[in-house]
Amino acid sequence: MLDNLTRRISGVFSRLRGKGKLSEADVNEMLQEVRTALLEADVNFKVAKAFVNSVKEKAVGEDVFGSLSADQTIIKIVRDELVELLGQEETKFNWSPSLPTVVLLCGLQGSGKTTTAAKLAKWLEKQGKKSMLAACDIARPAAVKQLEVLGEQVGVPVYSLLDGTSPPQIAKQALERAKYLMLDVLIVDTAGRLTIDDALMDELHQVHKNVQPSEILLVLDSTTGQEAVNVAQAFHDRLNLTGAIFTKLDGDTRGGAVLSVRQVTGVPVRFTGVGEGVDALDQFYPSRMAERILGFGDVMGLIEQAEMAIQKEDAEDMQKAMMGGAVDFNMLLQSFKFMRKMGPMKNIMSKLPGISQVPEEMLDQVNDEKVNRIEAIILSMTPKERGNPDIINGSRRKRIAAGSGVGVEDVNALLQQLYGMRKQMKQFSKLEKRLKKDKRFRR
Repeated sequence: MLDNLTRRISGVFSRLRGKGKLSEADVNEMLQEVRTALLEADVNFKVAKAFVNSVKEKAVGEDVFGSLSADQTIIKIVRDELVELLGQEETKFNWSPSLPTVVLLCGLQGSGKTTTAAKLAKWLEKQGKKSMLAACDIARPAAVKQLEVLGEQVGVPVYSLLDGTSPPQIAKQALERAKYLMLDVLIVDTAGRLTIDDALMDELHQVHKNVQPSEILLVLDSTTGQEAVNVAQAFHDRLNLTGAIFTKLDGDTRGGAVLSVRQVTGVPVRFTGVGEGVDALDQFYPSRMAERILGFGDVMGLIEQAEMAIQKEDAEDMQKAMMGGAVDFNMLLQSFKFMRKMGPMKNIMSKLPGISQVPEEMLDQVNDEKVNRIEAIILSMTPKERGNPDIINGSRRKRIAAGSGVGVEDVNALLQQLYGMRKQMKQFSKLEKRLKKDKRFRR
């Protein structure tokens, strides 16, 4: 997510830290590089210019020039300005006082509305809400079928009609059905067009009139660059949007429109799509996004993902075993299971602090495919071998390699990694015990 921008800005700040005291020329050069990085990431040029001017003005006000902590002050100013740009605090979900809350999804064709509808239903389920999906994109029968398949996948009902009923009527009937079933939320998936036209807007207005949505969310394809901002403005002028959802932010897209849309249109970003899975939808937190752009990671996001994926008792049991140095392949399998619940490996890695400093070629080596290969090796072992790796001799290694379709050297490497983990955990456990004794001694 915005990886190139993060790398550029992190590089600028790393050079600042090496300078000690900063002159006005140093700050001006840094801001010029930040402006260039923003423009390359497809941030609106007016937004980029205003951002840099605001940072410079505050830097002068803070009197950072000649100060030993100037680099820290500049980074804080840039961080605060990014948060201001993105919207200070996350926008709360607009719940209707009476059931169900209606969410109207709109956007151009190909932006990812249908998939996002299912992702949103999955996200709402985590909030304890029961949803229904309404298939109002009848211009493409495949879209109706896709929504039905996705609805079954996330376990929510889908209201659909292909008998010639108009989208506004389908939405109205879906609302009545959701009320009858006493559901919490109705998510209306609407048709898109390649371009914004009167026919599209007239249909959306009729759907809006029939269901009176509490949320009108525009789904935007982040790969469209600055055009996403123009699309947001056009929809907002006609529908008074309550928020935007950016899709396809998990790839190598520049994605700078995420930084521009609120400033240009006043429409807050509410969610981001970060993968193809139905659970790959993140709520948008301006402060977290700002810190990720600056290379500080998203530790809170990781903690939340871990809490959802791992039961507290399981985590405590694993910690006790690891601190005792009792690391075996059963534990590794369990940890892979937890990681899969947290999401794709690349998304987990992207939230680690300082990850922007790691070379891209090294990150590419840490992926789900490699985890799958390690898992295949472990599953080719017998239960006894997984629990007691020390018994894995030469003949067993050959059998495991043949069973998992890898070379013996791959099995050897995995065993060495496990032994290394054991050694490190034992050393860490000894250090922790020593520190505890020292604390008791000081009392």
